[in-house]
Amino acid sequence: MALPKTALPRIYQIDGEIASMSYPNTDDLARMCETGTATISRDIAFMRDQLFAPIEYDSLKRGYYYTQKTFRLPTVFASADNLLALGMAKSILSLYKETPLYEASKYLLESIMTPMVSDGNRDWLENRIMVPPVASAKVDGAIWETVVKGLKKNRIIIFDYKGTWDNEDKFRKVHPYQLLFDSGVWYLYGFSQERKATRIFSLSRIKNARLTKESFTLPKKFSYADFYGDSYFGVFVGEEKRHFVIECYEGAVIYASERQWAADQKITDIDGGIKIEFNSTQYDKVLRWVLSCGCNAVPVKPQKLVNNWKLHIQEMRKQAAR
Repeated sequence: MALPKTALPRIYQIDGEIASMSYPNTDDLARMCETGTATISRDIAFMRDQLFAPIEYDSLKRGYYYTQKTFRLPTVFASADNLLALGMAKSILSLYKETPLYEASKYLLESIMTPMVSDGNRDWLENRIMVPPVASAKVDGAIWETVVKGLKKNRIIIFDYKGTWDNEDKFRKVHPYQLLFDSGVWYLYGFSQERKATRIFSLSRIKNARLTKESFTLPKKFSYADFYGDSYFGVFVGEEKRHFVIECYEGAVIYASERQWAADQKITDIDGGIKIEFNSTQYDKVLRWVLSCGCNAVPVKPQKLVNNWKLHIQEMRKQAAR
């Protein structure tokens, strides 16, 4: 009987709970592992019959325990791929450091890693695999908690918010749909009653968030991906889908060609470079991407992009001439 890769972290979490002498039962373990009791029962049977774990059930304390108090599952059952995945998960966790999610996730990951990883492996995982840090926006714990409660209970939330082009905070009443993460920043995606449309709000700019008693019905299609998931420039809500054509030269050729920017992306060779075409609603993000490539990216379509690109170049020329 083979051990499924997806079950391995859960198996070690069960091992840790039983070894703690807290006498967990299947209901307790199902809640901790966020799965069903039938799955937990299969896991315990696997541990007992295949991994020879000395598991018994105490009818008085109504929970499982190890008859050998010092028993723990050996690391040998963790494959190289599993250990690599743990190392990457621990490194990726650094992206969430400025949110209340970090400590809870770190504790959970540590509880899984401790019985699986020897001291030698731990040093390798922590020092030889890393995700370089990115500039991140800190999220207030009270704001995070209010938003998460609104998501879980489908309750309308109200808050003050200063948009990118606003001079002052404005009142917002929002149906929270999803939390989105992009380049170190957490966003709330939801329906704004003031705008009568879906909008995106940076959690770091939300103030005075409060959970109302009003509930809302989640639409059948509510996900950000349902409307804006066909191009991959990060978090941005656009109203109009446009056809983009961009010519890339020099250093931008490899940068543009090795990535998938949209589901319908097409790349063709041109004299001295490549031409990339795709459809996207993320106009502002595409403009920012073209400008970030400097003189090595030249927009061809749509005309709005060409005009804005030229306007930015003219303004930069003025700034450089000061």
